[in-house]
Amino acid sequence: MAGTLTSVGGRVSAYVDARVASWRTGSRGSQAYVFGVLTIGVVTSFFVAWTIPATPFSIWFVWLILGVLVLRFPPLVLLNALILVAAARSTAHEGAPLSAQLTAMATLVLAEALILYQSRTQRSGLPFALSEQVLANLRDRLQSQAAIPDLPAGWSSHSSMLSAHGARYAGDFLVADMSDGRHLELVLVDVSGKGLAVGPQALQFAGAMAGLVGGMAPQELMRAANAFLLRQNSEEAFATAVHLLVDVETGHYVVTSAGHPPALRWDRKQGVWTLDGATGMALGVTPDADFESSTGQLAPGEALLFYTDGVVEARGRDLEDGINWLLETAREAVQIGFEGAAGRILRHVPRGQDDRAVLIIERVGPVIEDPAAAARGRRPFGSWTLPRPRRLRLGQPLE
Repeated sequence: MAGTLTSVGGRVSAYVDARVASWRTGSRGSQAYVFGVLTIGVVTSFFVAWTIPATPFSIWFVWLILGVLVLRFPPLVLLNALILVAAARSTAHEGAPLSAQLTAMATLVLAEALILYQSRTQRSGLPFALSEQVLANLRDRLQSQAAIPDLPAGWSSHSSMLSAHGARYAGDFLVADMSDGRHLELVLVDVSGKGLAVGPQALQFAGAMAGLVGGMAPQELMRAANAFLLRQNSEEAFATAVHLLVDVETGHYVVTSAGHPPALRWDRKQGVWTLDGATGMALGVTPDADFESSTGQLAPGEALLFYTDGVVEARGRDLEDGINWLLETAREAVQIGFEGAAGRILRHVPRGQDDRAVLIIERVGPVIEDPAAAARGRRPFGSWTLPRPRRLRLGQPLE
């Protein structure tokens, strides 16, 4: 007996799963099936209301809500018409005062009009629940690209991101790659706009950037990204970006900026953050954009900090003042270590209208008691010159 029940339960579960999977496709067949199920529910409610006068009128709103969640516009119109007829007949049958009947039906008509308007303006053409799922999947894909690959021993990353107004769709995004196991490559991008309004642009641009990262030299990548935005033929299709390519074996790195606020480098000897010298034109502004990269080498205990303009820009404060504020705030944030420092920085950023993101790449290591002696074995930062753009091969160092 138990085995039979288990078998029946398995079949029912498989049947339900198949129907749900079919509904998620949004096909006409699945919509017809869902409409049939809801029709049976409305008809059943009608007979209940006909035989039990005390049935609450709110039962019809339950079917309205279910309909807008799972039906596309055409079958939803039919369902609304069926609900209206069933509600009118059952209410008249109860013999309630005419004023009460008119009030109840007017409320139902208004609710149906609002629901049909919302469904009609749904640009995806999908039921509300499905369109929300599509947006959630796109958001999750964008966020999955922002995951920093597992770094080897001696390296660590710390990041924090907040979107404007608390929305879960932001114009700031990160794309990272370390497919060859040696060269960490990442791009932090700030797309023009704020919060939900810029979400579609960020998703589109993130997909393009994901296809470029790992296959091109830094300046070539920036030029390709610039060309992509120019092809959008939109006055609002521009962004700032900062690109990092670092050799995790030697610590050598290249920073390339496209209109982005200057990156910060932690000077372990002085115990302060210093400004990186990479500069460049924002992406999507001009086809002749020029990018000037900076190079250097991180020693154990040193780090690079990247951020978006929402961290340093605020009403009544210019960019230079904001960067000076960040230099001091970031210095205080790392006094107890780099772990959690990105979040501590963002907690001190005044609430504003822009998305905010902070990323720290740290080369961890034991404390060096005599940093000056250790530094004598390294070439000074200013002696590094940027090589011509080229493709990187597996195992090829940055120097």
